[in-house]
Amino acid sequence: MRSKSIAVIIVAAGKGERAIVDGAPDPKQYRILGGAPVFSRTINAFLGVPEITQILPIIHAEHAGRYAAISLADARLLPPVIGGPTRQASVLEGLKALAPSRPDLVLIQDAARPFATPALIASVIAALEQHDGALPTLPVTDTIKRALDGQHVAATEDRSQLYAAQTPQGFRFGQIFSAHMRAATIRRQFTDDAEIAEWAGLRVAMVAGERNNIKITHPDDFARAERIVSGDLVMETRIGTGFDVHSFEPGDHVWLGGVRIPYKYQLNGHSDSDVALHALTDAIYGAIGAGDIGVHFPPSDMQWKGAASTLFLKHAGELVAQAQGRIVNLDVTIVCEGPKIAPHVTAMRDVIATTLGIAPARIAVKATTSEKLGFTGREEGIVAMASASIEVPRID
Repeated sequence: MRSKSIAVIIVAAGKGERAIVDGAPDPKQYRILGGAPVFSRTINAFLGVPEITQILPIIHAEHAGRYAAISLADARLLPPVIGGPTRQASVLEGLKALAPSRPDLVLIQDAARPFATPALIASVIAALEQHDGALPTLPVTDTIKRALDGQHVAATEDRSQLYAAQTPQGFRFGQIFSAHMRAATIRRQFTDDAEIAEWAGLRVAMVAGERNNIKITHPDDFARAERIVSGDLVMETRIGTGFDVHSFEPGDHVWLGGVRIPYKYQLNGHSDSDVALHALTDAIYGAIGAGDIGVHFPPSDMQWKGAASTLFLKHAGELVAQAQGRIVNLDVTIVCEGPKIAPHVTAMRDVIATTLGIAPARIAVKATTSEKLGFTGREEGIVAMASASIEVPRID
């Protein structure tokens, strides 16, 4: 008897605006959690189950670049599909994309639930041997009140009959595809796929959910998610420092903190000579013991001639993620007589935050002069000094 083919649809087509923390630039599914994007943690949860044969990400049209930056490589991971205006529509797009391969079973998972365990996934799959659908649930422990106007209690529900639904929700592919196609023809939005299955008359079973299988929806959920991640690792804080200097040469602009600033000179160097980003990059490398820019991007290699220094900074951030670490804060000081730095600080912080996938509140950019002393005082060049505080798993 051939083994069943099992596909997974991971829904990540929302903008994740309810979970924005400290002005973080990324939607929740792309935010860094314990050194890795939430979305990649969710994908890896299913890649860790050998029975899974296909994984199909559903993404927002504006997030193609963010998804590409995740850089996961596995033959079972299919190219992403662009979702629709609602979760229901996005799932249907995924089902349509899978239809040519006609898997036996399909699991539908929220990208913002990164903690589904192999045991939980296996229990959903096992339930599909006898049922049309299955989902993990937890019994409701709070007393639930019903209000008709949102202000006054109209009734108290019997919580012994109430359960909170989780994902992954599993179904026999042909049945849920047919149910979704029918549901798309009526004027009603369903809250999850199990509700569509119930509406279509399918028999949906419940399996025991897991307390840590949380859905990241609000800012406070990230704090809980960080606690779940750190519960598996004993973390320690590392400090790295960076220093860079470049001289001036004739030109009409400088690059500082990833921002192009008009000026009477330009900085001399192999790349774009962004001393601020070079110092920050070296500080991050230093905190994780990964050498310096010259090790990873040697000036003798002509492919880096004129390169944007955000490439170097992004690489340093990726090494932190690979080490299962997280950036706590960054601090850079730029020393020069000119150009004026203050008008560009906000833009610099935004570039650094976007490049590393962290909140701008974790970044400090400062500037000072050398009171006309030394080569910076003589306007011969610019100096930048930086520090990076990073949490990584402790090495005993």
